[in-house]
Amino acid sequence: MLAGCPVFPADNYWNTPIDGLPVHSDSAAWVGSIGQTDLHPDFGGPYGIPITVTSAKPRAKVRFQYAAESDHVRYPLNGRTRIEPASDRHAIVLHKPSCRLFETWNTKRTAGGWTAGSGATWNLRSNRLRPRTWTSADAAGLPILPGLLRWSEVRKGEVRHAIRFTAPTTAPTFIWPARHQAGDDPAAPPMGARFRLRAGFDVSGYSARTRVVITAMQRYGLVLADNGTGWYFQGATSSRWPDRLIAELKSIPSSAFEAVDTSGLVRSPNSARTQTPPFGGS
Repeated sequence: MLAGCPVFPADNYWNTPIDGLPVHSDSAAWVGSIGQTDLHPDFGGPYGIPITVTSAKPRAKVRFQYAAESDHVRYPLNGRTRIEPASDRHAIVLHKPSCRLFETWNTKRTAGGWTAGSGATWNLRSNRLRPRTWTSADAAGLPILPGLLRWSEVRKGEVRHAIRFTAPTTAPTFIWPARHQAGDDPAAPPMGARFRLRAGFDVSGYSARTRVVITAMQRYGLVLADNGTGWYFQGATSSRWPDRLIAELKSIPSSAFEAVDTSGLVRSPNSARTQTPPFGGS
């Protein structure tokens, strides 16, 4: 839950454990393609993707670069909307009265009004996916919000969803529930590929809060959602992220991850609702 709204239903892809799923046959190649390095939390201090919760009526009309694949509705953007300061300039807005999620990329307020690279909306109570081949504020055509780590959930001791991450190159394909591709490397993983931290990863020496994130990576894993620096994973902006947590997360090696085969989770190609339970996973 966030601001009284579900972050999609409990049986949604993002909220489904994958610790019981089989290893994907291309796991080793995909992990190697992303690069042999340590993880990098792309948040902490001034970094991260901000989330704006608002009750303001959606009034802003937005002009899009990728207009054919954007949702042409009014967006709840205004002078109080928090925009990611980095180059992607994501705006993640939860409209509290309707539990509707609005996301834009390359978001700018100009003298002539609001502009963005693309824009997408979701009903947070629904498992419905975007049209096939449509992008979103992410190259995979997926929502960003459900894949962001939030300090509030780590502090409470449990993260119950998958985490968004990026890879430097991706395949010219996508797999469910992703809707869009933005790659040209057939040897790389496709958009929507899901990875998990191996169950036997040694957690000794890590602090309790770091182990909360490690457990989430083992049970729910990481979802490849955009092109970017290899093994960068995202969290919401907060000044409260502990320096020790960030430092410890940077020590987790990419070699400790494996790709999983999520094909058995599919109920419908146009829905993010998963088969339940998934292969007897815990």
